Amino acid sequence: MALRLAATRLSSALPKSTTTTIATRSLSAGLDRAKSTEDYDRVLQTFANIRACAVLRTPTSEACPKAMQACIDGGFKIVEFTLTTPDCLDHLSSFREKYDGDVMVGCGTIMNTEDAERAVDAGAEFIITPVMLPDVIQWCAARNIVSVPGCQTPTELINAYRNGAPLQKLFPGVTGGPMWVKAVSAALPMLSINPTSGVDLD
Repeated sequence: MALRLAATRLSSALPKSTTTTIATRSLSAGLDRAKSTEDYDRVLQTFANIRACAVLRTPTSEACPKAMQACIDGGFKIVEFTLTTPDCLDHLSSFREKYDGDVMVGCGTIMNTEDAERAVDAGAEFIITPVMLPDVIQWCAARNIVSVPGCQTPTELINAYRNGAPLQKLFPGVTGGPMWVKAVSAALPMLSINPTSGVDLD
């Protein structure tokens, strides 16, 4: 299990700042699996308010619901199931139904738009990718679905932002550390960098 901390400037970092994304999002009503702009903003605001997400990866299907229940019982209000967990989407769907409106549930290790479709169909409220995948980011942005792509360099972070990702996942977070995040954030203040794995209170 990993801990993800959301960036502090998220509430003001909606992807409306790019013309391409504005145009794409305005057409979302006619697309399959499209969400409302209100739902998009709700997800971003939840990340901004809570700023911590439990990321679950278990080797067996049986371990998954027990581990996720422990996370929620421990106080997490944002949780991520990962596709590397057996029966991930079944568990995601079950927890989304059980905690809808109380715990925000997303799906990670999304590798293509087909994965994203299946995750959204199962009830995922946000999409996480381990690497920067422009096709997934654009698919989500066109449908008002919050995506958080994995990035390692400033170039990947800014390209994720330009493709429509309102949050950018620094993965693995241990490689940069807090000073790296501060330096990049100062140079690229439009980013909302979200360190993942190896995160502590610094």
